[in-house]
Amino acid sequence: MKKKLIFSAALVLSLGLAACGEEKAKEEPQKEETSAPVSTDKTNKEEKSEDVYFKDGEAKLEDLKIKITETKVIQVGEKGNEYGEKPVFAIWYETTNLSDKEIDPITAWAAVFTAIQDNNPNSVNKLSVGMSPDDRFLETQLETIKKGGTVPDAIAYELDDLETPVTLVATQGIAGKELGKQDYQIKQ
Repeated sequence: MKKKLIFSAALVLSLGLAACGEEKAKEEPQKEETSAPVSTDKTNKEEKSEDVYFKDGEAKLEDLKIKITETKVIQVGEKGNEYGEKPVFAIWYETTNLSDKEIDPITAWAAVFTAIQDNNPNSVNKLSVGMSPDDRFLETQLETIKKGGTVPDAIAYELDDLETPVTLVATQGIAGKELGKQDYQIKQ
């Protein structure tokens, strides 16, 4: 229960981070259109799109970078899911602060990623966050990362079935522009 409360608090804090990312994203196109000649504007846009992305297990935004280092399914009762009622999809990752902003690992993750298991023909099935799969990070998941620093963490999502892949969707902050998707097979 304590772990879910910590995550809920982190989610609320992530709204501030999300708003900052979305506001900057709205401002950037105006700057590019008014300040660059047509011939270099295309190059600037291409460089910008390469600066903000989600590919190969890595999401990079202007303020932070998240690199997924490991994923696995943990069954009920196994280490990392001792108290859960459903199997979980566990993700280990590293968050790097690229700015002077106050960023912590769990808030950064919540602001960037949504996990979906597309097993409902009528609606989007966003997965619920489960308990932390790795107790090593309970004390550090809300600590502020220094500029240029990298801190590891882990998160788990409760699975609805053991057949449908999990799709991680990365956005530029909550309700921000989609940066990409990546499917993770969970069959064992």
